[in-house]
Amino acid sequence: MGINRKPKKMLVTLLALMMTLSAAGCSSGNNTNNGAKASNEPAATTAADATAAPVNADEPGWKSDTSPITFDWYLNFAWFPNKWGVDPTSQYITKKTGVNLNFIVPAGNENEKLNTLIASGSLPDFITLGFWEDAVKKMVEGELVLPLNKLAEEYDPYFFKVSDADKLGWYTETDGNVYAYPNSSSSPADYKKYGENYVSNQTFVVRKDIYEAIGSPDMRTPEGFVNALKLAKEKFPDINGQPMIPLALHEFTATGNDSLEAYIQNYLAIPREKDGKLYNRETDPEYIRWMKTLRQANQDGLLAKDIFIDKRPQMEEKIAQGRYFAMLYQRTDFAAQLGTLHQQDPNKVYIAVDGPANANLDAPRLNGPGISGWTVTLISKDVKDKERAIKFLSYLNSEEGNKDLYLGEKGVSYDTIDGKDQFKPEVFELMNKDRSAFDKQYGSSFTFWMLQNTNITDQWAPKSVEPFKQLEDWTKGKTHSNSEFDQIDPLGNSPEGIIGAKIKELRGKTLPKLLMSASDEEFDKIWTEYIKKQEDLGLSKFQAFQQTKYEENKKKLGM
Repeated sequence: MGINRKPKKMLVTLLALMMTLSAAGCSSGNNTNNGAKASNEPAATTAADATAAPVNADEPGWKSDTSPITFDWYLNFAWFPNKWGVDPTSQYITKKTGVNLNFIVPAGNENEKLNTLIASGSLPDFITLGFWEDAVKKMVEGELVLPLNKLAEEYDPYFFKVSDADKLGWYTETDGNVYAYPNSSSSPADYKKYGENYVSNQTFVVRKDIYEAIGSPDMRTPEGFVNALKLAKEKFPDINGQPMIPLALHEFTATGNDSLEAYIQNYLAIPREKDGKLYNRETDPEYIRWMKTLRQANQDGLLAKDIFIDKRPQMEEKIAQGRYFAMLYQRTDFAAQLGTLHQQDPNKVYIAVDGPANANLDAPRLNGPGISGWTVTLISKDVKDKERAIKFLSYLNSEEGNKDLYLGEKGVSYDTIDGKDQFKPEVFELMNKDRSAFDKQYGSSFTFWMLQNTNITDQWAPKSVEPFKQLEDWTKGKTHSNSEFDQIDPLGNSPEGIIGAKIKELRGKTLPKLLMSASDEEFDKIWTEYIKKQEDLGLSKFQAFQQTKYEENKKKLGM
């Protein structure tokens, strides 16, 4: 999603909005973990409706009305499996706030379902989707969603106290309003405060027993990488009667492959910009060198045909079987399988090791949490109760709401143990053993993640256990904020967006061809044609749009 707004106008609007609130509540220091600056915390305001109870920026608004109400909440994720009210945590929150939720999840293609809803002009009460989705802008421009700041001013100024001013600023539109609020968001200011604990999802992992059996080789250079794959295949041709697969990548899609784009480029520490100008990372000599390395690996029989056709379910099955030797893959995507492998044999788990590196062997620059977050949540213009909706959103966004959704109900999923609020031992054990069963039996630890704020919940987070800890620890210190590069792509239906879509489709078709080419000469021919086709499609126009957005982002972030 592209956000086209001027930083000065945004800042003036936000300050004006906050100055409408009294300073009476600014002394509260209970929300230090939400990243908002104390000077930006507004306090009491006068209710817009003189007949309504006075609203108070210092008090959670939801407490004023806990009568039963059910909101419909659309989640644009077909894989989301959970229902509200099945588990003790959601039951506890409903009992406490009076709010029940009816989740609406698409059965098939998410974009088709959401576009149908948008076309109808009528949306469920709450909508949660990825921040990058064009649908966010469509809903805002179509006036299908309400400004959160206006709702908060009228009904619940507490929203401003429990929301991060930087994130409100980031999501302020050209009309001065905020329609979406992110989860899993970390601003540059958060990095200064919590950054040393941030971890990345981007990992290069190997199966521990196989890696050690071939001598724990250095896989940072092209030669060492290919040789390690060869040794693994020679020594372990089969895994439980099935062919061993030397290397796994994210699935190939119609628009590309995550492992062959941002992942490997980050491992090679290829810069995203040079001298203030966005850098086309895939033209970097280091990237081309490693793509040719993978081409050679395929020629040597080290890239199984499976990796070009398997989707995530097939990959999960093969990970659970331990059939891959190495993977350039998102660690959270195989956490469940990793836990299963660890139960079977701790020596057969996947561990993070130093992977592909540039010629200088620089440390990778991995993606950490950004200010855009992961998903954003909006409130529909058709919401059945505006007041209860913004108050419930404030509750979910607050430290109290985050604690409830993370730890659950005291005595059920957590207790105060050794002076610290933490998960009960049997609860934590089930969480690591069987996440699906945990979600249904307890529903805590962000089974419902729509407004999760890990900067808040880190104070209650249990220390990671193996086999997950090793992967997380490996990424610490290599994780960086890339917020200024967020949301620089154009809307899909804009001229630049159409160019971008065609370039992605071209990339999706080209990447497999490059890896399956018969020689470096054939690789070079395909590559030259690929670059030429990008230029013919209008790459320069697409890049100019991104550059403008990037420069706007830097101003918004004060960089």
